[in-house]
Amino acid sequence: MGIISWIILGVIAGFIGSKIVNKTGQGLLMDIVLGIVGAIVGGLIFSAFGASGVTGLNIYSLIVSVIGAVVVLWAYHQFSGRRAL
Repeated sequence: MGIISWIILGVIAGFIGSKIVNKTGQGLLMDIVLGIVGAIVGGLIFSAFGASGVTGLNIYSLIVSVIGAVVVLWAYHQFSGRRAL
């Protein structure tokens, strides 16, 4: 998957994940970073359970990325001292 695809997937997953976790978002740059990290974490989580991780720019990969972004955002809020609303 190319860098542009990772950025697009990161933006979408980060935005959706941040809306799920705290309803306000983290800002565009932070949403991109957390979304890309979330895609990686989501891929690792799904791979650990025997499913395939991020496979490209498709709905399945978006779901995997959003789940990973929610996990990353939850951990971010726990360690930064910010609480989700």
